[in-house]
Amino acid sequence: MKKAFYLFMLLVLCLIPVLSACNSEKTNEGGGTDSEGDSGDKKYKVGILAPAVTHGWVAAVAYHAEARAKELNSEIDYQIQTSTNAEEMTSQLDDLMTWGAEAIVAFPQWEGMEVPIQKAIDEGIKVVNFDIVIDSDDVYRVAGDNEDMGIQGAKYIVDKIGTEGNVVILEVPSSGSVSELRGKGFTDTMKEIAPNMELHTYATQFTREDGLKDFADILTSLNKIDAVYSMDDETSIGVLQAIKESGRTDIKVVTGGGGMQEYFNMMPENEDIWIQSALYSPAMVKDAVDVALKVLKGEGVDKETIIPTTIVDRDNYEEFIDANSPY
Repeated sequence: MKKAFYLFMLLVLCLIPVLSACNSEKTNEGGGTDSEGDSGDKKYKVGILAPAVTHGWVAAVAYHAEARAKELNSEIDYQIQTSTNAEEMTSQLDDLMTWGAEAIVAFPQWEGMEVPIQKAIDEGIKVVNFDIVIDSDDVYRVAGDNEDMGIQGAKYIVDKIGTEGNVVILEVPSSGSVSELRGKGFTDTMKEIAPNMELHTYATQFTREDGLKDFADILTSLNKIDAVYSMDDETSIGVLQAIKESGRTDIKVVTGGGGMQEYFNMMPENEDIWIQSALYSPAMVKDAVDVALKVLKGEGVDKETIIPTTIVDRDNYEEFIDANSPY
């Protein structure tokens, strides 16, 4: 009997490690994969589509989108794709669908993206467009407020020069609704708060080269200018160069729009001119990534998210400096 008892105990001791290993394997089953976060919760798959540009405002969209995706790495897996035309972006959209994307943040700058985006929606994928309007009731959209940029520009100029003076408006007809809305916000607000302000409207482009060339001509045609309502930071850089080269000292305000790092750095250097930018920042795409995650979590989100305008000048520009930004 004693011999049988010893044999039984030996068998039990031998089985304990095996049973422990089996129990451990079952506990870890399905855990630790790329689809789960640090806490073991499911990680959502989010795709990002952006134009393949290496500099400027558009390039910064991909930069900021990826930066936000990295910040959310405990909650999402992501892939970012950049393209040069609608055909390439459509192919990349298909790749993201094959990968298993549950949401896609897109900045579709080209015509022809409506059909492939609707196809993704029909497959059950949540789509958040940054800035661009797509004719679909099922697309979420995140954008800035173009009309409010004009409203804030008018208020800023009146705050700096008063309710009377000569203001040059630099519109950009080729930009369509962007220029129309920014111009409307500006002129409507000026009529309301400074009806005696003299407004002079000229056409230009959203480039520093055109800003320089066109404003150099404007300077020769107007002897007195108190402020310039420019809608874009690039244009404004050209305007400032034209002012410097002309030696004119009458201009006290130059506005801008966008949120360009080079332009920010010019603000404290020009003590005689108030340089302003009404943010329509590419960093707003971070909000688009946030919206995608909220939708996947089942949180209530408006179909359209409009980011309020923020004004940057020499008093607060340091808050917006990002040395790594391509714009």
